[in-house]
Amino acid sequence: MRILVTGGAGYLGTQLVQNLSCLKETSEIVVFDNLSRGNFNLFIGDQKLGCPVQLVEADILDSRRFQQALQNIDVVYHLAAKVTTPFSDQNAHLFEQVNHWGTAEAVYAIEKSHVSKFVFLSSTSVYGTPDGEANESTSPRPKTNYGRSKLNAEKHVARLLGSDACTYIIRCGNIFGYNPSMRFDSVINKFVFEVNFKNRICIHGDGEQCRSFIPVDRAADILSKLSQVDLPHGIYNLVENTLSVNQIADTLNEITPAMERVFIDQDLQLSQLRVEPNLLINNLTQIPPRPLQKSLEQFLSRFTF
Repeated sequence: MRILVTGGAGYLGTQLVQNLSCLKETSEIVVFDNLSRGNFNLFIGDQKLGCPVQLVEADILDSRRFQQALQNIDVVYHLAAKVTTPFSDQNAHLFEQVNHWGTAEAVYAIEKSHVSKFVFLSSTSVYGTPDGEANESTSPRPKTNYGRSKLNAEKHVARLLGSDACTYIIRCGNIFGYNPSMRFDSVINKFVFEVNFKNRICIHGDGEQCRSFIPVDRAADILSKLSQVDLPHGIYNLVENTLSVNQIADTLNEITPAMERVFIDQDLQLSQLRVEPNLLINNLTQIPPRPLQKSLEQFLSRFTF
């Protein structure tokens, strides 16, 4: 089985490529990435990948290079995206170009290929701020340029749902946890970094805003299993639980009692997004859920000083 992963050098992509390379069914992996984040950790370190891996350094908007990379590919994971949390209302044109039209070009190429399975990583941000807990039947009403670009991309991917390529649209929550290619602009990762080096975190608003999360290792393991299982094609939410910013801060405070909290615009009540976990997809992983405190303690232990 030959697998192509767009955005394979990114935060989730690095973990996913490592997991896929360990599957006995995987004969080769093609990483299609423009390396725009300047992250090269997939290519270095002591951990060797379990199968041959080829790098195609190209942009997802380069349709000619993508079509060439698709030759003899069986499974495609499309992770490449423009993500700039928390500034997801900036650069609306760039979100549309990369997330929307980049996906449209990818779908167009896959329609003409022999790909048997396609996994598109969307986002729970397509739901916007629904009343109550969102599930797959909740009507998407995105509030940000990032969320709108992901929903527009989903509409192109939906064309494949009735094709020969088994297609999954995975609406992923906020990813957190240690990874060699990790990002520090997502809330939990940012807080853990601040606690470790500054013993202080900054909270915007009253801290009661909620988001749904999933650890990076569990997310990557679940995605890798999709290359093997016969899960019905369709849309799936990939989240583990929903937490408020204050809940995250309280847990960090239990680990580091001297931690200081600085509130910015504390009178503001910011948006809520609660997403219901989908047990059908969550049960694909054998990695057990961990209490938040244990996850954060393990995360803090990975810093060098």
